[in-house]
Amino acid sequence: MSSSNPLLYLDESTLQSLDITTENVIECMERLILRQSDGEAWCTPKSVIQPGDGRYMMSTLSAAQEPPYLAVKSIVLNPENTARNLPQINGLIILLDSRTGIPAAVLDGNWITAIRTAGASAVVARRLARQDSRTVAFIGAGVQARSHLRLFADMFPLEQVIVYGRGKPNRTALCRDAESRQLRSVDCRDPREAVRDADIIVSSLTMTDEIEPFIDPDWLKSGVFLSSTDCAKPFRSADLGIFTHIVIDDMEQEAAMPDPMVPTDLISGDLSSLVAGRTQGRVDDGERCAFVFRSVAIGDLALSSLAYELARQSRAGLQMA
Repeated sequence: MSSSNPLLYLDESTLQSLDITTENVIECMERLILRQSDGEAWCTPKSVIQPGDGRYMMSTLSAAQEPPYLAVKSIVLNPENTARNLPQINGLIILLDSRTGIPAAVLDGNWITAIRTAGASAVVARRLARQDSRTVAFIGAGVQARSHLRLFADMFPLEQVIVYGRGKPNRTALCRDAESRQLRSVDCRDPREAVRDADIIVSSLTMTDEIEPFIDPDWLKSGVFLSSTDCAKPFRSADLGIFTHIVIDDMEQEAAMPDPMVPTDLISGDLSSLVAGRTQGRVDDGERCAFVFRSVAIGDLALSSLAYELARQSRAGLQMA
């Protein structure tokens, strides 16, 4: 990139128009995860501000030698946005040339966050989920549930979607999404019934909520794969030892956090070590496996870089300068 390239703004509709596939998402993330493992890509622990009024403010920073970009993401999560008829989470990503610092693009943070989070789950699910998984249960039915359904429906021979959540509009929307994919949907009002027969569980409750654990891991059947974007808060942490493998997003980031997601002695490895092969994946069909994570900054960089390059090739996006 040179200073002659215009600064692009890529909004949600533009990003959707790029037709980025599930395989594209997984490949770009795995590539940068491996480069991070080799010391050619970097990210810092995420920064969080919680004023105590329900808002959750977060920023992440990641960079790479190749593709030569640096991504800074800032988001604000505010439950009061619902009353304003706005999404609870809003933010943006600024992409710079990592060699010169020249701005390259500003991207919609909502779309990137939704897809890269599901992408991280997909990267791990390739290694820890049973490839014959047919039933997926969602604990929480918001944006993350929908993005995970999109990717997992491409990856597994799914037949049934079970939905558990508080908001009826979100549950209804997720069930309709499932049905549009020719999948059976079940709107379930009991958490134990929701998870007990699931091959895959996606837990994505809003992080600003005070969550009292309400799911006993012993309810989960053998062979299950859990992807928890909400730091496993709905699960009784004392019983997480039933999992054969628990992988987290970043060991270095986790060491810097004041509130551990899971007991340290239960962690098998992180995203980087799993993709690089230093942490073992699923060995037996009966193993219970989990991916518990806060954020995947390297995923923001991977997906933003891919979107920017595709937008340049197709002359998409709004030129800002």
